[in-house]
Amino acid sequence: MVDPFTILMNILNPRVLIAVIVAALYGLFIGSMPGLTATMAAALLIPFAFWLDPLTALAMIVTMDVLAIYSGDIPGAFVRIPGTPASAAYITDMYELTKKGKSEIALGVSLMASTLGGIIGVLLLWYFAPQLASFAMNFSSVEFFWLTVFGLSTAVLASTGSKLKAFISLFIGLLVSTIGVDPLYNVPRFTFGISELYGGIPFIPAMIGLFGMSEVIRRVRRIGGGQLLRIETKAIPLIGLVVNSFKNVLRHIKRFIVGSFLGVIVGALPGAGADIAAWLSYSLSMYTSKKRNEYGKGSIEGIVAGTSANNAALGGAWIPALVFGIPGDSVTAIVVGVMMMKGITPGPKIFEEQAQLVYTLFAIFLLANILVIPLGYLAIRALARMFTRIPESILVPIILVFCITGSYAINYSMFDVLIMLLFGILGYFMEKYGFPLSPTVLGIILGTMMETYFMMTIRKGDPLIFFTRPIALGIIIIMIISWTLPYIARKKFSYGSKM
Repeated sequence: MVDPFTILMNILNPRVLIAVIVAALYGLFIGSMPGLTATMAAALLIPFAFWLDPLTALAMIVTMDVLAIYSGDIPGAFVRIPGTPASAAYITDMYELTKKGKSEIALGVSLMASTLGGIIGVLLLWYFAPQLASFAMNFSSVEFFWLTVFGLSTAVLASTGSKLKAFISLFIGLLVSTIGVDPLYNVPRFTFGISELYGGIPFIPAMIGLFGMSEVIRRVRRIGGGQLLRIETKAIPLIGLVVNSFKNVLRHIKRFIVGSFLGVIVGALPGAGADIAAWLSYSLSMYTSKKRNEYGKGSIEGIVAGTSANNAALGGAWIPALVFGIPGDSVTAIVVGVMMMKGITPGPKIFEEQAQLVYTLFAIFLLANILVIPLGYLAIRALARMFTRIPESILVPIILVFCITGSYAINYSMFDVLIMLLFGILGYFMEKYGFPLSPTVLGIILGTMMETYFMMTIRKGDPLIFFTRPIALGIIIIMIISWTLPYIARKKFSYGSKM
């Protein structure tokens, strides 16, 4: 039996509280700096975790992860550079709202939807961990293959412009994902003898280039032409921001609920994580919205759907990690390692043998999501002041430094900086001629995963297995419906308007 009083005393332990506060500030910084991912931040905490007790060590990683995923939205709103990959799905909408002088709406909605989505993720983790983990364990390489195909198709379907250009953009991302060592025969492909390409194109530098460096090029051209982008912001008090943002989330409550639950489900799938959850939720929201034309141009719906999903997915990722010892994402992989280092074996018995530890962690998870509001507000005020009051002739070099530093910090390689520059040029010309960037990013993320799952399934020897497993068949049916429903609805609407 779990004693609530003992859990409260564990949280109020000065060592735990200090660790939570320090990790929260650390997570805010990591998430706000483009290229510095939550995974890298968690890895850097391992030396400290070695000297701490299990609860304090795990509390640090939990808190850091929550704050880092949220704060990745902040630089995207001002300079269109996602702080973390999970923010890339809806970053254009946040940036477009900021250009319209509505940064407080974009960041406020992100703040509130992230907090509430994270809380729902924790509550579902608390009450339904074993059941959701059992469902996630039914997924084999077949189901993951179709899930990635579904995710890739939504990138094209959710595009507001030309579907052909969106498909070409996705195809570029898939081509990029083929660079590196073949997953079946272990043979280098398209590496041209360059050893740095054996591991494939690094995703973070590519993403920073597409979104960040292309923005630098665009701003430099504006400065040269005498046209500066001036962003006006309003200093709204914390209470006012929370109240207004809560009202905005309530206006799109269906998007929030679907995004949160979808985030938990996707997060519970081993290897999926917050990135894919955000993309799927955003695409599903746009696909079913009556205001589809607003997506990519400053859609509050899209921001609510994406931010609620990526923060809810954090709780979902802990389900397979705790119940089966199978990480839900890269951060929980580090968590499992820390548990093993501390002599804690994840598995079904952990809820009996380490019940106080597990449920105290859940409570800290809840506390970390609540801390997003005050700490996130302070981060918004600080970064808003920096990004909006510095002259653009000074701001552009600062953005460039962020791009270079974020790309270099992944592997401490100048080659990654070169990749970032090349993708920056590619991103600039793609947007100039109307090709969306999001399908390219999703193609790079999911392309390798799709090929790997395909090869794993093919090795089983029966190609019909792609269509005979019940869950896989369900995904295929949902995918076909999602492809055909818009055209059927459009034809019916056109027919009805003629009558």
